[in-house]
Amino acid sequence: MPYLDTLNAKFAGAFTTSSFRDNQRVLVDAEQAPKVLFALLKCLKEECGFDFLTDIGGVDYLGYAGATDRYCVVYGLTNLATGERVWVKAFANDPEPELPSVVELWKGADWMEREVYDMYGVRFPGHPDHRRILMPSEYTGHPLRKDYPLRGYGERHNFPTVTRADS
Repeated sequence: MPYLDTLNAKFAGAFTTSSFRDNQRVLVDAEQAPKVLFALLKCLKEECGFDFLTDIGGVDYLGYAGATDRYCVVYGLTNLATGERVWVKAFANDPEPELPSVVELWKGADWMEREVYDMYGVRFPGHPDHRRILMPSEYTGHPLRKDYPLRGYGERHNFPTVTRADS
C-alpha cells in the first residue's frame, strides 16, 4: 500500500492503520481529527489517487467494549484507476461532536454529511447547507444515537398526520 508511505511522510503520528478482511483502514482519533482530517483526505484524493468518495456513514460507540471515543464518521474511498479501497475512520466526542466538511473535495459529500448530522448529531463546520435532510426541521433528537429512546421523546406526536391523498 504505497499510499501509507505518503500519509506517514506527511501525517506521522496523526493516525493509525488496521486491516480487517482485506479492508484497509486509516483511523484518526478525536483529538487529531479536527486538525488533520481534511488535509489527510485531500492527500488521499490528490496524491494517492483515491478520487471517488464511495460513502460517508456514522457509528455511535456508546457502550461498546474498549471504545474510547463516542462517535465515528467513516469515509469510504476508492481509487478508480486501480480499484483499491480504503476506509478512513474519524472520531468525535460529546458535547459538540464536529469534523471538518469535505464537500470542498467531493461535492457528493453534501447529502451524506447532512444525513450523518441528522441521524447522529455530528456537525460539519464548513458545510454549505447544514440542515436536516431526513427528519423534519423541528425535530430535536438524533434517532440513531444509542441513548435515543426506542419510542422517541414524544416529539413525533406533534407533527400533523399526512394522509396519502394529501401527499
